[in-house]
Amino acid sequence: MPRWLPRALVLALALYACFQLGSWAFHQLIGLLVNVLLAFFLALAIEPAVGRMAARGMRRGLATFLVFFGVLVVGVGFVVLLGSMLAGQIVAMVEDFPKYLDALIKWINVTFHTDLSRVEVQDSVLSSEWLQKYVQNSASGVLDVSATVLGGLFRLLTIFLFAFYFAADGPRLRRALCSVLPPARQAEVLRAWEIAVDKTGGYLYSRGLMALISGAAHFVLFEILDVPYAPALAVWVGLVSQFIPTIGTYLAGALPMLIAFTVNPWYAVWVLGFVVVYQQFENYVLQPKLTSKTVDIHPAVAFGSVIAGTALLGAVGALIAIPAVATLQAFLGAYVKRYDVTDDPRVHGHRRYGEAVVARLQKALHHKKEL
Repeated sequence: MPRWLPRALVLALALYACFQLGSWAFHQLIGLLVNVLLAFFLALAIEPAVGRMAARGMRRGLATFLVFFGVLVVGVGFVVLLGSMLAGQIVAMVEDFPKYLDALIKWINVTFHTDLSRVEVQDSVLSSEWLQKYVQNSASGVLDVSATVLGGLFRLLTIFLFAFYFAADGPRLRRALCSVLPPARQAEVLRAWEIAVDKTGGYLYSRGLMALISGAAHFVLFEILDVPYAPALAVWVGLVSQFIPTIGTYLAGALPMLIAFTVNPWYAVWVLGFVVVYQQFENYVLQPKLTSKTVDIHPAVAFGSVIAGTALLGAVGALIAIPAVATLQAFLGAYVKRYDVTDDPRVHGHRRYGEAVVARLQKALHHKKEL
């Protein structure tokens, strides 16, 4: 046996053990790392406001606290307003449920020539096995829902805590990062940081603009249908559909449909149709144009980055994918050498049909001559 073989085996086993330990630690901390990443982008989003307040003599900690406090007040007020509105509408629906049921049974009897009654329907529903199983599962699922809510609140608190420290100690964090780099690398890191702040702010600006347009369009619909609480519902649709990725559109449309159903069941169908049509308009017309202008990336790249971010990190990846890709593209663009484009019609999509025909004729004559 070579004398170096035992040491090589020990070294290989040690490296394998370190790899396994690192992999285990990474999988255990993946949730925390995602929260830190989301908190970092949140700190970048509020950095312009905090920087302006700090430039006027206010301490960065106090400025960051005021920004977060304003966001918290607006969010809590909006949730309380919608919660009270939703509770009132649910009570109204429960009170009017017998009327809706009578109208539905009457329509079924007239359309299908049946002889149903509300008492028979209620007895069959109350004595059904699926209702009993649903009640049992709901009673056992209360603890799961409570644990999920508490877990979500703890995660939200963690994100806001990290974002507060990132924003309040932004200059100290940049100095600590630059202190371990040579001067040339320090300039690149600071430029990348500045680009990330600009692109994240531009992305939030585009989302806010789309939320404003979406809220205005849905407000017009709610006013035409005479749906109650039209302003609050319009704000709900605008914010939820833009700032909750993937499922935000469905959550935003569910509440207006519920409120419209209390006025007229057919109004809920109209709201559903408008939500679907407007979503297609936003996905294929509005969003690519606004996103490409505010974060300066191609619409196809923006769409692909959202899909890739969703596949990697889920909803968090979909939320931060566009500003991350825009930052990376703007940073790497400075290192790509560019040249003047030649004055050729084919650059603009115009083919030289005459030259192509002549070239094919010359090729055919040459081939015939060889034969």
